Amino acid sequence: MLKNALRAMGAVFGDIGTSPLYTFSVIVLLTKPTQKEIFGIVSLIVWTLIILVTVQYAWFAMNLSIKGEGGTVVLGEIAKSLTKNQKLRKLYRILVFLGLGFLLGDGVITPAITILSSAEGVRLIPGFENTPQFEIILIALIITIGLFLLQPKGTGKIGEYFGPVMFLWFTSIGLIGFYHVIHYPSVLYALSPHHAVEFLINNPLKGFIALSEVLLAATGGEALYADMGHLGSVAIRQAWVYVFPMLVLNYMGQASFLLRETSSKEQAVFFESAHAMLGDTLYIPFLILVIVAGVIASQALISGAFSIVFQAINVRIAPLLNIKHTSTELSTQIYIPAVNWALMVGVIFMYFNFKTSDNMASAYGFAVSAVMTITGLFLTFIHFLKREVFYFVGSVFLLFVDIAFFLSNFYKIPHGAYWSVIFATVPISIMILYTAGQSKLYRKMSFTPFKEFVLKFEQLYAQNPKIKGTAIFLIRDLKSIPPYVTQTFFEHGILYEDNVFLSLVKKEEPFGVSTFLKGSITPGLRLVEIRYGYMEVLDIDKELKAVGIYERTIFYGVEYIYTDKFLWKLFSFLKRATPSFVEFYRFPHGKLHGVAVRVEF
Repeated sequence: MLKNALRAMGAVFGDIGTSPLYTFSVIVLLTKPTQKEIFGIVSLIVWTLIILVTVQYAWFAMNLSIKGEGGTVVLGEIAKSLTKNQKLRKLYRILVFLGLGFLLGDGVITPAITILSSAEGVRLIPGFENTPQFEIILIALIITIGLFLLQPKGTGKIGEYFGPVMFLWFTSIGLIGFYHVIHYPSVLYALSPHHAVEFLINNPLKGFIALSEVLLAATGGEALYADMGHLGSVAIRQAWVYVFPMLVLNYMGQASFLLRETSSKEQAVFFESAHAMLGDTLYIPFLILVIVAGVIASQALISGAFSIVFQAINVRIAPLLNIKHTSTELSTQIYIPAVNWALMVGVIFMYFNFKTSDNMASAYGFAVSAVMTITGLFLTFIHFLKREVFYFVGSVFLLFVDIAFFLSNFYKIPHGAYWSVIFATVPISIMILYTAGQSKLYRKMSFTPFKEFVLKFEQLYAQNPKIKGTAIFLIRDLKSIPPYVTQTFFEHGILYEDNVFLSLVKKEEPFGVSTFLKGSITPGLRLVEIRYGYMEVLDIDKELKAVGIYERTIFYGVEYIYTDKFLWKLFSFLKRATPSFVEFYRFPHGKLHGVAVRVEF
């Protein structure tokens, strides 16, 4: 149990665990608080961790899963399963699009701010106080490029050490915080929520600005739920029981340090408070730990981005992309080149565009608040439809808090948060274009009704010579037969002794693969169905051999879209630029035969 909790610390809590590097400093820099206001700010941070992370994610969201799996896609699937209202189901899909888009938008900013703020700690090493920001960016750049270059090789082996390193990290920042708290114990009064409420009431403008930055303390909270399927809810909750008090101690320690050291450079409260306790000698190894923790936090988010995109592909709301396995033991350890390099370019752009972590913090948080609001909406919908009164009322309260944070983050849009919207718009637009295009493509294709097809096939099979062996034809279902199949049989006259329709069916569960040989449809024609969870990576050849299918050739349709409309030209380009169905599922290349079908949009 403890081993799993340790793994959870390394895989889940990197982002939220490195938030103390910049959160308090940015709030203080923007609001210039008085002593009483510092109590209100630290109280806000503590109660944000309680309400958004502990209650919304560790309690409410993690009680909802499909076979132990969590995340935005799972919430959408649960909500869809509770209603047959098509308008509501469309709304849920839109929310899933937005949630995934903003998660990926956040995926660009999080590694950038975490690594850059870690590198900025170099300035507290004696002799490096005046290190130019360009050199700090260069350090961050080297770390970032190294991290992304490592992804194709897989991080599974290194990942085994993430848990112990993060345990050391949380223990260290907790002890640093405790050291400062015992020197200013009255800061413990800030644990009372009335300080947070008073601060917001007495300082509406400051409170509004502070609220947008306080959310930075909770960034990464969504990872508790998203990674639940990999590590289990018990392990994540156990880890949070240790992580939460360490974070609280550190934030309160930073507040204590600031209240005692009025000469502090406000933009480096975390590093100054650490240096004050550790001194010159111990600070250098601690700074190395800071950088390693920043890399681990970034790695967790990169791996999370791969999982998010893979989920979107498997629920058929995103185009197929090349996916590589980085582990022979765990199918969930994957690498997606397109996502990896896009994230790297985005992170490097953030360094040169914002230059400092303080500037970056002004852009950070909008995407996170959007994702949390979407989670709050789903929780409210689901508990209302389930008629669970307690959880419904609780979800409404959480949604109110989410919306308050979301609205406060609109203040950041002119200060750089528009970049998170731009980054999110790219995947959202791709998903909308892809799903709309696939739906139109399906409607425009000339499918043959099943009964009509069977009658024609029976005549063909009875009267014509056959090619020896087995041929596989990919179809979605038996209700309507795709044009490339009828074209192959009736126009090209290609007929094998054994013809097999293969249908791949996505299940609503995340894991599990079941292959069924449905038997004979009619003489010379059989049906095989592979049912798979939306987190599974299929080995088609292995599944077919398991039911005794040893094919000689595999036929599939290649749609050529002809259109004058710009939007559908974009869809056509998207289809050509991404792998085909057979490439994605790694069908054996030597057996593949694509049949061209013209489709006019």
